[in-house]
Amino acid sequence: MVIPTYNESMNLAWIVGRLRCAQPGVDVLVVDDNSPDGTGKIADEIAAEDPQVSVVHRTEKAGLGAAYIHGFRVALERGYDVIGEMDADGSHQPEQLHRLLDALREADLVIGSRWVPGGSVVNWPRSREALSRGGNLYVRLLLGVSVRDATAGFRLFRRSTLQAIDIDTVQSTGYVFQTDMAWRTLQAGLRVVEVPIEFIERERGDSKMSGAVATESLKRITRWGLRERRGQVARALRR
Repeated sequence: MVIPTYNESMNLAWIVGRLRCAQPGVDVLVVDDNSPDGTGKIADEIAAEDPQVSVVHRTEKAGLGAAYIHGFRVALERGYDVIGEMDADGSHQPEQLHRLLDALREADLVIGSRWVPGGSVVNWPRSREALSRGGNLYVRLLLGVSVRDATAGFRLFRRSTLQAIDIDTVQSTGYVFQTDMAWRTLQAGLRVVEVPIEFIERERGDSKMSGAVATESLKRITRWGLRERRGQVARALRR
């Protein structure tokens, strides 16, 4: 399980402990972007005591997507057949990971979804819920996909999926990375399955989401959508 971190010193040991307890067979890879609050040191201390935990130290804060791609590459090099992602802040509950693992038997990518029947969010203001639901509706309409929660970050990929979508060509660095990966998987003709999860807003530390991040995501999705529509028109004219 790849867990990217930046200033998560208050959460990391807590969430890794829960994950190792809930799924003792799962290995953990912490990818730290040179956190100034000492998160990297805490990660090293955890790894020193637990052989199933390892750490990658990056030299700068380059975005969520860049951290995940780095972690995916390391996991692929180490030969893992299933590679997952989750947040370090406790919003994704390790105790629900079994739902994703069960669904992976019939899928190439499994997404822990807030917006399918049975999914929910805890401690979100209505404005943020509306923003997330609206953003995902925009993704579905513009990209023509059926995924209800394309922005979700609790996921499991098959090794073959990451190889098929060529992660070396992924350029998304911010939160739009999640949408990018889901869309690439669907474009490759692979199966995406969503399972309901309960998403809990972080209680400790600061959220990395901002207006600038949301704006960057919308711009990229709009460009992808317009490119996809132009491609559809061109294909129709050639028939």
